[in-house]
Amino acid sequence: MHTDVCPSRPADVDAVRRMRAIFAANSQPLYSFLLRLTHGQRELAEDLVQETMLRAWRRMAELPSEPDTVRRWLFIVARHLMIDAARARAARPLESYGVDVSWMPSPCNAVDEIVDRLALADALRRITPEHRAVLVELYYGGASVAEVADRVGIPEGTVRSRSFYALRAVRGILDRGDDAVTTSRVQRPAMV
Repeated sequence: MHTDVCPSRPADVDAVRRMRAIFAANSQPLYSFLLRLTHGQRELAEDLVQETMLRAWRRMAELPSEPDTVRRWLFIVARHLMIDAARARAARPLESYGVDVSWMPSPCNAVDEIVDRLALADALRRITPEHRAVLVELYYGGASVAEVADRVGIPEGTVRSRSFYALRAVRGILDRGDDAVTTSRVQRPAMV
């Protein structure tokens, strides 16, 4: 609390001295009390100590003269201020300062969508043509396993097997994000 007031009357000098004495005797215990009530929120506890001392300054003429009674009054005021602050926080949305939300996808972020499409297109180019054909038919063409088997001319079991290994290869490429994997290094199942 800033108490560098330039008093003009002797009564003001006494009020400033008394306020400094009240602050010196009570600020630390009051801060500790408010720190417990705020569950460790230091800034809030400090703000509440300042507001409590401001209220004491404004009511200096009404404060009792006994130090124990003044301390009791300060703790009651601080508790009421804490309750008011808690009610005010409950009445408004939670503040999210310092929270990193950059990882969250934006519903209309065209750049991320383009990057994802390019990465997927690159991964599809790097797998074998047989695997690519099955994935394109299944996922881009919306065809069923039976339809893909009919179009490509292979059994349905082979379509399932190729789609499994193709998806695994694409995931591996996308997860690594490196250019070291080439189409020749993608393992083909023995039965395909």
